[in-house]
Amino acid sequence: MVLRFCVWAFFGSFAIGMVGCGQQQVSTSTGSSLNRAYVTKTEPAGAIPVGEARSSAKSDEHVVLVGHIGGSAKPFVDGIAAFTVVDPKVPYCAAKEGCPTPWDYCCEQGQVKDNIALVQIVDDAGKTIAEDARKLLGVKELNLVVVSGKAQRDEAGNLTLLADKVFLKK
Repeated sequence: MVLRFCVWAFFGSFAIGMVGCGQQQVSTSTGSSLNRAYVTKTEPAGAIPVGEARSSAKSDEHVVLVGHIGGSAKPFVDGIAAFTVVDPKVPYCAAKEGCPTPWDYCCEQGQVKDNIALVQIVDDAGKTIAEDARKLLGVKELNLVVVSGKAQRDEAGNLTLLADKVFLKK
């Protein structure tokens, strides 16, 4: 099955570009043991922050990156295992600052543009898993994750990580 989807990142008060868009093969495998295939209890070694990966990772290169789930009011892509992550160096807003959705980085949108990446959880065939990432991985907004996978770059320089392993940092 082919699923068309676009993930828009909003920076400031206007959208300046897509994080990822296009046709993507989707795996429809489901089951309670599915998450064990993608969630690891051991932190992958050599993780680099999202901002560094955005500036250095090349397409088809294996990358391990670390970031907070967020970057917009809705960082998860409905119906598939995909979400955006932001470099840990970018501070998110606290509820006491009047930000009802601190994971959208409303106080620091200027820094998000160069410090965000799309993560797609893929199976062995490279197909995106057709299950919500929150359910599949047990994650939520602002969780700090370490993800391992293959980098993909688009013409605009946006970074997508086709991930096969996710580690949730406590």
